[in-house]
Parts: sequence; structure tokens; C-alpha cells
Amino acid sequence: MQNPQTPTPSTSPGSADPGFRLPAQAPDEGMPKTTPDTAHQPVEIAPGDATNPSAAPLRDTSARDLAISGAVFLVLLVIYFFVRNAYVHHLVVRRVSPSSAGSAGWLMFVGLGFLSLAAVLAIVNAAKYLTLAITGPLVAVGVVALVAALFVGRR
Repeated sequence: MQNPQTPTPSTSPGSADPGFRLPAQAPDEGMPKTTPDTAHQPVEIAPGDATNPSAAPLRDTSARDLAISGAVFLVLLVIYFFVRNAYVHHLVVRRVSPSSAGSAGWLMFVGLGFLSLAAVLAIVNAAKYLTLAITGPLVAVGVVALVAALFVGRR
């Protein structure tokens, strides 16, 4: 019986094949693959998710990020309240009626609040909140309120 590890001699008389092959010349079917088939291809990163593959990848916003941004927004609202009171006082000193000055002050408070909410949301997660559907109305209401505060404060 012949050993399966021992190579069999070539049967053709004119063959230069000694009957064995080096491991690099052997077919790779029995050898395990050390690199995947795509190892030498360019890397493609698929943006977005399953519902919108053309969008940018969304970053997960943790509860900690939302809590910090909520606290920052509340601090800004407190600051804007004091700015509102100073603006109303300034308008009353300039001989604007107190009711018009109060309305202008609240319009300024609302405008600054909406603009700061848009900015805080954009900082928290720009990929998710910096869209025309979310940021657009916030900025539009903020700008309209600030312009209205200037016009109401002139009366």
C-alpha cells in the first residue's frame, strides 16, 4: 500500500515533473483563507440608514447629551428674561408706552428663545436636527419675532 503523503512518480517518460509541488504552487482550495475577498478593494461607507440610503449617517443622541442641552437652553432662557426686562426698561425710559414696551420685550424674548433652540439642537445632533423641516421654522419664527420687537418698540 502506498502512503497518501508520498507523491506518486510521473507516468509519462518525457515529463520533467518530479511528482511534487511546492505549497505556493498548490491550489488554494484546501487552504484556509487568511484575508477576505474584499481586502484589496476600495472601502465604501454606506451613509444613512435602511429607510434613506442617500442621507448622511445619523449619530445617536444619548440622554446625557439631551439633558445637558436642555439645561443650557434653560439657562439661556433665564438670561433672556433678564435681557427682556432691561430692554423693556430701556424702551420706557425712551418714552415708549409701557404696553408697547412690554410687547416688544416679550417678542424679543420669544425671538431669542427660538434662535437659541435652533442653535442648541444643531449643536446636539447636526445630522438629525439641522434640517430645513426642523431648523427652518425655528429660525423663521425667531427672526420674525425679533423684527417685530424692533417695530413694536418704535411706537
